[in-house]
Amino acid sequence: MKKAYETKTKFDISGSHVAILQGRWHEEHIDKMADTCNDLLTAAGCEAVDRFKVPGSYEIPLAAKKLAKLDRYDAIVTFGAIVKGDTDHYQVLLDTCIRELGRVMYEFEIPIIMEVLPVFKLEDLIARTKGDHNKGLEAGHAAIEAIAWHRDLASGKLAGGRRVPGFGSRE
Repeated sequence: MKKAYETKTKFDISGSHVAILQGRWHEEHIDKMADTCNDLLTAAGCEAVDRFKVPGSYEIPLAAKKLAKLDRYDAIVTFGAIVKGDTDHYQVLLDTCIRELGRVMYEFEIPIIMEVLPVFKLEDLIARTKGDHNKGLEAGHAAIEAIAWHRDLASGKLAGGRRVPGFGSRE
């Protein structure tokens, strides 16, 4: 059963900066998800959404690391598609993206939302770009909530009123 996603959010992330990073493979479908995410972030008050494209999903982790090093973004949202073929290449690409994006997230302490979708056929990808099933909505909500959570933690709202060291450098 497909999950339907809300098209609005209750959070306000005014003043935030988000990078959307996407692979070019199946660009017409990936653009639909990225556009939807962009719209939701903007509606939540995101001050700047910078969009970047790399050749494919395999290049996303390195690009995410370079963006994280800039210390300019409150979150990085990634979009890509890996369509299963006749070889194990699909699994190698997917495993690398998961592992390396996790490393970037933990090393730079920045939320990285991964919507690099492993699909068995192109129709599966297309289905995830339509209406309230669009994965851009899911990614947008995840980024917005992660930014709001980090802000609350930095302000002490989640720590009994105490400021948490290491959080809120962009506040």
